Amino acid sequence: MPSDPPKPPDHMTPEEFRRNGHAMIDWVVNYLETADEFPVFSQVEPGEISALLPDNAPDDGEPFESLFADLNDVVMPGITHWQSPNWFAYFPANTSPPSILAEIASAGLGVQGMLWSTSPAATEIESKVLDWLVDMMALPQSWKSTRSGGGVIQMSASDSTHAVLVVARHKNKDRGHAENMVVYASTQAHSSIVKGCVVAGIGHVREIDVDTEWAMRPDALRNAIAADLDAGLLPVAVVSAIGTTGTTAVDPVAQISDIAEEFGLWHHVDAAYAGAAMVCEEFRHHINGIDRVDSYTFNPHKWMMVNFDCNILWVADRAPLIETLSILPPYLRNKATESGAVIDYRDWHVPLGRRFRALKLWWVIRSYGVSGIQAMVRSHVGLAELLADRIEEDDRFDLFAPHPFGLVCFTHRGGNDATSALAEALNNSGKVAVTPSILDGTTFIRVVVGQTRTTSHHVDALWNLIDDLAPTVPR
Repeated sequence: MPSDPPKPPDHMTPEEFRRNGHAMIDWVVNYLETADEFPVFSQVEPGEISALLPDNAPDDGEPFESLFADLNDVVMPGITHWQSPNWFAYFPANTSPPSILAEIASAGLGVQGMLWSTSPAATEIESKVLDWLVDMMALPQSWKSTRSGGGVIQMSASDSTHAVLVVARHKNKDRGHAENMVVYASTQAHSSIVKGCVVAGIGHVREIDVDTEWAMRPDALRNAIAADLDAGLLPVAVVSAIGTTGTTAVDPVAQISDIAEEFGLWHHVDAAYAGAAMVCEEFRHHINGIDRVDSYTFNPHKWMMVNFDCNILWVADRAPLIETLSILPPYLRNKATESGAVIDYRDWHVPLGRRFRALKLWWVIRSYGVSGIQAMVRSHVGLAELLADRIEEDDRFDLFAPHPFGLVCFTHRGGNDATSALAEALNNSGKVAVTPSILDGTTFIRVVVGQTRTTSHHVDALWNLIDDLAPTVPR
């Protein structure tokens, strides 16, 4: 007689799960209500959190009460509070109640949505909601899943950029070796472009000069392409930015599209942060020429109240993407796939597996509506404009760059040392978080108004702190 199988581990009972779940929701709600009371940057030293953890995993399971207690005792001291309304650093990484609740539902369902057949709802909701966004943002109708293009949710804008650069390489594989291929982006472009070329095995990245507003110069792009052709290299792609990381500069997409079409380059647009603003008609002049690009990406997890991770990549024609990334072993074959009537999103990005990320995007759009998302964007941009006005009117400061969206960049007239000292004082205060940066030898301070719960009260408090901490410049 075979022996009995080993006994499985004990699980929470349904009642324990329900009780602990309620406690967890209460904890999250309390945290969001009080997030602005914490020092924005974590105050711990390197290794301090690690020292609170044992060197070995426990042999026997611990009660959930112990785990829950360590949220406060171990985790919270090491948290930098991205959900604080006093978060003005980097770009935001926002969330909202419907997004959090959707993550709970998604985690409970535990969907692995690699194929349509592995959960049809995960695929079809994603396709439909990304089609909604095409209309919400006045993007080209051809990008809808019902047309030649389509959208897919990825982890980050970096992943989208990496994927399309692999596609650009694949499209040109019969024209030359990858080590001779060239990708172009401005000097202000995101670092993911260089990494994407490494991932794709593309040999060269050209950083194109920018104008006085930090946007790519089309004449410099054309000259660089011509020089590379003369040198026997193979230009394959150009990346435009709508809202660069440093200053939210906007590259001239239409003019770059002219050049991309002339030389046969794949044209990718990185609108990771600023893409959310296109829900508002008054910002759409920044995407003139977008109907002629090959791919476009933006992050709802930055400025649309959808928690990380949720990036969207659209392609004008999905065929090259699927051709590049589709590999179909026997264990993934099924009738739905072979019918050609469904989308299998595993063919739209590098990973095979994928979470049900569309659920939180769907719930956020439905909870706030288009008008609610527009109101949030307009509120943040309006607050940024008021902050910029205060900076311009104060003879201690200068604006460093245009502020088309919610980012305000400024310097102290006392020079780099004074600007650095002010940034350090602001961040050391514990009351706010800002990001110091450097361009062309000039130190400046980036202030992003974009956290979900930031209001005029928080921007006023930020300005009062700047006013108190800034060294006085002799008049």
